[in-house]
Amino acid sequence: MAFALGPRARAASTKLAVFDTTGSTNDDAKEHARAGERGPMWFVTTEQTAGRGRRQRPWVAPRGNLANSLLEVLDIAPAQAATLGFAAGLAVEAALQRVSLEARLRGPGSAGMDFRLKWPNDVLAGRSKICGIGLEAEPMATGGLAVVVGIGINVVASPKDTPYPATSLRELGIDVDAEGLFAALSDAWADYRAIWDNGRGFSAIRAAWLERAAGLGEPVSVQTGSSTISGIFDTIDDAGCLIVATADGRRVPISAGDVHFGSAASARTAG
Repeated sequence: MAFALGPRARAASTKLAVFDTTGSTNDDAKEHARAGERGPMWFVTTEQTAGRGRRQRPWVAPRGNLANSLLEVLDIAPAQAATLGFAAGLAVEAALQRVSLEARLRGPGSAGMDFRLKWPNDVLAGRSKICGIGLEAEPMATGGLAVVVGIGINVVASPKDTPYPATSLRELGIDVDAEGLFAALSDAWADYRAIWDNGRGFSAIRAAWLERAAGLGEPVSVQTGSSTISGIFDTIDDAGCLIVATADGRRVPISAGDVHFGSAASARTAG
């Protein structure tokens, strides 16, 4: 089966570039933007060898996993563009729900799974990471902001040397392939991109994201540089910042950091 856009993505005039192997789909997208491509355009590969995750951590996708990036040049401010990551998380969660349901219908051996969204831009299966999402933005000389949303989903394998536990669809007993998952993701993206509407629809995205949020109302510890902020995960605000309710009654907004929930958060606080 070859990579192909879903019907709703095609109806939205989305373009597609497919690679057998590449260093980084994010880099491919940025190169196309610098050459004049404005998107929306997906870049997808069967093997990624030199991708980067958050904080420049290696993001390698072996064959069978899904590595892809979406490029769009937008006339918006970087702060608005940053909220697109929440729409991306919702699109991934919807695609994972769809393919796991289809797998269960095909065979009784396929397991169901509750997928959750972890701030700022991961998707979890249980308490293990199954997807990472990274945003990059670059001003264009001809005007507009090139926004690249990189998405990596563990389909057949998961890394074992990561800061957080990771898993894959195969390890969960969900029998799907990267090509089918990409088609579902491209359609879900078209849906949530339309709701997001260049940031104008973020209130609806925020509400939907909170319904699927991991750790909401639980103890949380956020590492921001050399400091740690601990408390209760209260909500996300209108800019997408994580709001931590601390023991001394403050509500602290956090724009970036490494998040730990539950017992891990309690242990870090105690330490």
